[in-house]
Amino acid sequence: MKYFIRAVKYFFYFFILLAIIMAILVLIKAVPGNINEMFNKGYKSVWEIAIFFAVISAVYPIFSYVKKKAYAPGEFDTIHQKTIDYMSGRGYKLETEEGEDMTFRLKPFFYRLTRMFEDRLTFKKIDDGFEIEGPNKDTVRIIRGLEYALRSNDNDGDTNRDIANE
Repeated sequence: MKYFIRAVKYFFYFFILLAIIMAILVLIKAVPGNINEMFNKGYKSVWEIAIFFAVISAVYPIFSYVKKKAYAPGEFDTIHQKTIDYMSGRGYKLETEEGEDMTFRLKPFFYRLTRMFEDRLTFKKIDDGFEIEGPNKDTVRIIRGLEYALRSNDNDGDTNRDIANE
């Protein structure tokens, strides 16, 4: 059901984006305000665009939402607060926590709106880290940063040591 809802959201998102672009073009008088004059085939073009958007909307969620593994060494008690702090520093707030599983949402309303409220990142604890599910670009970015942050925190200063004094 999530997939269907995402596809419908994208369909409307694409149409709203098209409407905004066309409104701007009409306001600056780059195109006429009549749909029959705006497009070569008039209203038939609108149906063709709708079919195109429907196809793209049906396929896009497959590639835009992923489930990936993040390596997070240590016990859950050790990495739990570090993970929450890292996510908070990236503009996310802890939404829910059930056992060792956590979900995060973006704090700023504007960012949530631009992502059609599909900004949730779900962290499921696995043996050697987390399985993170969410929007592809956010998931990849968060995994890289979280792994680095947890690895840096494990060294507790070793990464900043002064080699010249050794």
